[in-house]
Amino acid sequence: MPDSLATVTKIQMDIKDCLRSVGEVFRAFRDQDSTRISYGVLSSDRRWFVKHSNHPRGLASLERVYNLNMNVRHAALPRLSNRFETANGVALVYDWVPSENPYASSRYSAARLRVDLTIPRVRFWLAPVDDIVQSLNTIFDVQLTLADRGYVAVDLYDGCFIYDFDASRTYVFDLDEYRTGPFILDANRLPGSPRFMAPEEWNKGAIIDQVTNVFTLGRTAAEFLGTGATSVDAWMGTDRMRLVTLKATSENRSARHRSVREFVEDWKSVD
Repeated sequence: MPDSLATVTKIQMDIKDCLRSVGEVFRAFRDQDSTRISYGVLSSDRRWFVKHSNHPRGLASLERVYNLNMNVRHAALPRLSNRFETANGVALVYDWVPSENPYASSRYSAARLRVDLTIPRVRFWLAPVDDIVQSLNTIFDVQLTLADRGYVAVDLYDGCFIYDFDASRTYVFDLDEYRTGPFILDANRLPGSPRFMAPEEWNKGAIIDQVTNVFTLGRTAAEFLGTGATSVDAWMGTDRMRLVTLKATSENRSARHRSVREFVEDWKSVD
């Protein structure tokens, strides 16, 4: 039995048995592709977020995000505390972040999404526009930091954004598919939510780079300030923000901002 999730290096037991031996497993989250499963664990009066995989594809993803977390620090990236081997896989241990995903709303009816303040998405929609813009600014700053370190976003979508309503603070997580880049797409498509994916992410042989990521960041702005990632109708931001978003989400790569930095600087110029 490990003494601490923050210090253990290897265990010879199943991950669930390990976590139960050190504390209370109070949450479980399975990734959409079912190659990774994560847990919220209360141990020694401290909460942890533990992500585990024993699947080859999931292990590759955990290795990518482990290297990213070791190379890049940002206040909006939950801190990686440890990595350890299990009897049949690898686990990453993060500090627990007290937050909710405002866009985890698929289990709610349309009627409830209009009025139920217990739903994170409704609460986020009703926040002051300045708070929503600040959340976007945090997301854009995280991506700029990663781009400057040579990382290209893959599978970045609204499920990666979590929000601490008490502190009005945004975090970005679940960056397991990020790659160093640019790179050539060697599959028929990249993983991700279609609403946030640039056209080239569907084309084998395409270049995936910061121009691709500009599209995703523009779709993120539309999701937060418009009526969804694919629309800038009912826009809550300024007209200038809307124009920056339209440029970023152009189907034509050559019409977009040429880098994440150029996009962020254009976005900041709207103030």
